[in-house]
Amino acid sequence: MDQMEAMRARHSVRQYQNKPLSTEVIAALQAEIGACNRESGLHIQLVTNEPRAFDGFMARYGKFRGVTSYIAMIGRKDGMLDEMCGYYGERLVLKAQQLGLNTCWVAMTYRKVRTAFTIDSGEKLCIVIAVGYGEHPGVPHKSKPADAVSRTDGTPPDWFRNGVEAALLAPTAMNQQKFMFTLTEDRVSAKAGMGFYAKIDLGIAKYHFELGAGKEHFVWV
Repeated sequence: MDQMEAMRARHSVRQYQNKPLSTEVIAALQAEIGACNRESGLHIQLVTNEPRAFDGFMARYGKFRGVTSYIAMIGRKDGMLDEMCGYYGERLVLKAQQLGLNTCWVAMTYRKVRTAFTIDSGEKLCIVIAVGYGEHPGVPHKSKPADAVSRTDGTPPDWFRNGVEAALLAPTAMNQQKFMFTLTEDRVSAKAGMGFYAKIDLGIAKYHFELGAGKEHFVWV
């Protein structure tokens, strides 16, 4: 499964089997997390065999069950943290899908277990990603039409249309899809709208856009 196939197959899953991650899967995830941290300067960490974060009322309210592993998206407090966590977190989500795992982005319905990960001075926990073997593969979410999240002058090239369609496959908080991609010649701007966790959603959508469009076709502005 390549990343495009993983993107199409990935759906949010909240119920997981009582099955720990294998040593090989953990090693593969840790390698990808290490690569993301080196590239981004984030402090992403994989937490395994830790059930306390998802055993409280809020997790049950959010219909989570069986979550014992998750990815903690941590980084330095600045204006780009949310978008960076979205971008690199989705890279890890698709890697997990390629490894036969299921995932779900989780913003509020979990408990922060401080002993489960390390937050250095000047850093904060932005969001977590539940990961494991789902009880089901999840279901597709409804999407807006492409022209509701994109603007162009004239007929857009195929690569731009492909990028927008890929962005519409991105998970967003409350399925808001509050982002806008604008094409000017070979330059693309991506803006977050107003809404819960909109900047995280923008980072996720930008990662999808790059995969669908091909980074060789455009530059971000």
